[in-house]
Amino acid sequence: MSETEIETVATIMRETRIAVLTHVEDGRLVSVPMGTQDLDDPGTIHFITEADTDKVRAIAAHPEVNIAYATDDGWVSVSGTARRNDDRELLGRLWDASAGAFMEGGPDDPNSTLITVTADTARYWTSPGTVATVVQMAKGLVSDGRPDLGDTGTVSL
Repeated sequence: MSETEIETVATIMRETRIAVLTHVEDGRLVSVPMGTQDLDDPGTIHFITEADTDKVRAIAAHPEVNIAYATDDGWVSVSGTARRNDDRELLGRLWDASAGAFMEGGPDDPNSTLITVTADTARYWTSPGTVATVVQMAKGLVSDGRPDLGDTGTVSL
């Protein structure tokens, strides 16, 4: 794993406003959109939520999760372990207007909490951009060559 690969992963994660959190609920995979918070370290991801939700109960029973991030520049798929995190100071630091739009209480409400994900690995794909991708795909359709659709890899976080 290189610093460049980790920075590529972090950049895509930072640029994604809404991530998709996938967890196991009642024996099935369930995905929910979650607002991306400030990201200091791509190996530790925080989401603001309410404590009395099905997803928090499901994660307590089965903490293995996946988080998907996508931008025009690429995508990242993070595998890790989630847990409820009642760190009030961290919650207050991460709280913003978008959290207030989706939550009934504020950062001091006892039902407001965090889901913290400790990442194990991240798979990524970088795209050369929308127009370049379309051109490369068209070249691949009309020639015997493979289109250059960007870089891909897996990093440990």
